[in-house]
Amino acid sequence: MLKKTALFALPLLASVSVSAIEPSDKAIQLAQDTIITDGHIDVPYRLNDGWEDVTQATDGGDFDYPRAVQGGLNAPFMSIYIPARYEKQGGSVLLANKLIDSVEAIVGRAPGKFALATSPDEVEKAFAEGKIALPMGMENGTPIEGKIENLKHFYDRGVRYITLAHSESNHISDSSYDLRRQWDGLSDFGKELVVEMNRIGMMVDISHVSDDAFWQVMKISKAPAIASHSSLRKYTPGFERNMSDDMVKALAENGGVIMINFGSSFVSNSALKWNNQFKDKMAEKNLSWGDSGANKFAKMYRKDNPYPYASLKRVLDHIDHVVELVGIDHVGIGSDYDGVGDSLPENLKDVSSYPNLVQGLIDRGYSDADIKKILSENTLRVWREVEAVAKQMQQSS
Repeated sequence: MLKKTALFALPLLASVSVSAIEPSDKAIQLAQDTIITDGHIDVPYRLNDGWEDVTQATDGGDFDYPRAVQGGLNAPFMSIYIPARYEKQGGSVLLANKLIDSVEAIVGRAPGKFALATSPDEVEKAFAEGKIALPMGMENGTPIEGKIENLKHFYDRGVRYITLAHSESNHISDSSYDLRRQWDGLSDFGKELVVEMNRIGMMVDISHVSDDAFWQVMKISKAPAIASHSSLRKYTPGFERNMSDDMVKALAENGGVIMINFGSSFVSNSALKWNNQFKDKMAEKNLSWGDSGANKFAKMYRKDNPYPYASLKRVLDHIDHVVELVGIDHVGIGSDYDGVGDSLPENLKDVSSYPNLVQGLIDRGYSDADIKKILSENTLRVWREVEAVAKQMQQSS
């Protein structure tokens, strides 16, 4: 899979044996009885690379229906991911529509298992009916193509958040990964777009954007923003893709929520360092993903330099730190399943693993009410507040 390959995806090797967590009956029941929203799961692009029927059990990937049911996942945001190269090469609108079609096809193949969801009410309706709701978020605003009318098109197709940029600067925003800061944050169009996203009821996602762009969103947005799949810079010093403490505080003041990314190099500094060293070695060999020898070299390198998977405990540390900084109301889950390759932490390897996370939260003294906020209530609250701001803006215009 070539989703975020240049950033985090790794060749598949046998994982180092670790002690599996045995979640308690309480943890399992809490996961089953609670709506679990996950802010970012990359099923659509995974299926674009190689089709599988995720309405049934699959051999690959991190998501399918049986594993989602086992884990209690019932409201995963399907990521409409557009690689950064589409900003220059074109074709982003076509790809975005194709990926949205693929989400609709999942529901069409199994309407008794899945339902599209374009609002918190529809998420709750699907949950009451025993179905998995599939809301959508667009990762990378490139398909807007500088046209406000495209925003409405994708809203009408069901997209409910847009990650303004991805791994490179685009016509909307600078990226945290891109050394070129052509806009010093948001472009003029990007600033206009944030206002229109507020007006139409589209959540603004600040994952991936540069620090300057983040602060400009905080200044402009009248509605709460989200970080759909980000973690904390406290544990990965210097990694701009994650959020600083000051940014988390500002996001909370804005009313927003940070959804913690599970990828090892997002939550563990040792995994991040490994990843950076690996990329340096690839560069020394003049190799890029897609080159004939890249995967072979990567497997050899990883065999000689075992990957330092993060632990579930470290993921919990990120949640704890957000709560310590700004309280329980501003943290959620944004796993990045199907988006970070073989870099997921021990005991959080796929969508069947949420009871392990719940058990960890129980062990750290979180109440059932607090756990429910982390699993979904914070995200659904923000979504409703975005809808309310949109209604107010539309009525006053």
